[in-house]
Amino acid sequence: MPSSLLARTARPARPARPLRPARRRAAFATLAAGATLVAGLVAAPAAQAAPGTSCTGSTVHGSAVQDGSTWRAYRGTRELWSGSDMLTAIQRAVDGLDAGRTSKQRVVVNGSGTMSANARITLPSHTAFESCGTIHVSGSGSGNVAGIYMRGVRDIEVARLAMTGTPVYGIFARNVDDLRLRDVDMRLSGGGIGIRVDNHGDRSRFARNISIDRAYVSGAGSHAVETYGVDGFTLGTLTARDVRESGLLLNQTINARVGTVDAVNAGAGTGYAAFRIANRAGRVGSSYPTNIEVGTVRASGGGRGIFCVSESGGLRVNRVELTNTGNNPVLIENCTNVSLATTSGTVSRGDVRLAERADFPGNRDITLQNLTLSNGARIVESPCADNLVIRNVSGPVQRC
Repeated sequence: MPSSLLARTARPARPARPLRPARRRAAFATLAAGATLVAGLVAAPAAQAAPGTSCTGSTVHGSAVQDGSTWRAYRGTRELWSGSDMLTAIQRAVDGLDAGRTSKQRVVVNGSGTMSANARITLPSHTAFESCGTIHVSGSGSGNVAGIYMRGVRDIEVARLAMTGTPVYGIFARNVDDLRLRDVDMRLSGGGIGIRVDNHGDRSRFARNISIDRAYVSGAGSHAVETYGVDGFTLGTLTARDVRESGLLLNQTINARVGTVDAVNAGAGTGYAAFRIANRAGRVGSSYPTNIEVGTVRASGGGRGIFCVSESGGLRVNRVELTNTGNNPVLIENCTNVSLATTSGTVSRGDVRLAERADFPGNRDITLQNLTLSNGARIVESPCADNLVIRNVSGPVQRC
């Protein structure tokens, strides 16, 4: 090291000058403020430090934030309410959004908590909701109560929802237009239906433009997903596990596009199915143009695999994968214009059955194709259908 640098390094430091009184007071104030800030950052929960943190990276307008045993409702960063009840905090945050708004505003839930099965979170028009924790629903309820409830509104988004427990409905939408459910995960232990969308508040018109990107539903006491009176339904993927009744049930629903229904043990011991259409689903006016299209139905165990009933139709299923269902892997009863396995299909065990009841017109314009039947599976037509086409089927076929 050069001697000049060594000399500078070794030079003793000058004694610090004492601060003048005014400067001393200013310096002390600065240090005290900094200490207070550091203490606050250490002591305050993350949720308190940043209320309204989105778990999907979206802009937040209102929030319900868990702070230990306390819940706080916010409008932006302004606290609206605090207390011990998660449900009240969520509803206060929702109700704190702009009244009369014409575009969507978002409420997030930062934390996990419990609500009663006999209560509901109600969403008004132009609301987006996301829960970054888990909502547990406890006890029993009756009537139109739901974890998430909406009626007679439009432009709703549930961006993320994780739910456990025993809701009467996990999500219930009645006479709602423009509803999008993006990421729903329900791991239930009974209760009723996971998701239901219907028009039963005013049956003179369909509920319109309903979409579900992804839904996982297990343990529901009834259907995983059910629609009734819907025009325009889109579903990406439904995974149903151990639900008491159907995986996906479309009642009086038209213009539907479904990617995948993947069900294990759906409707065990019942007449329900992994995928069922009923009550004139697919009927447009008095005709049945193909307007319900499904990419894949995959079912194992449970009740039926695919069930079309009660004057429904207009259905095309591209891929069929049905294994060891506890009832008919396929039952087509009083339906018109149904085409199964346009791309490919496998059925293991049971009868692919065409039947009818006397109180409805019989089956008409049915196509079964590209099917490989194994382990005793067969096609059984009884009574005769009108214009039944069976082609490229490997396995036994019993015609009327």
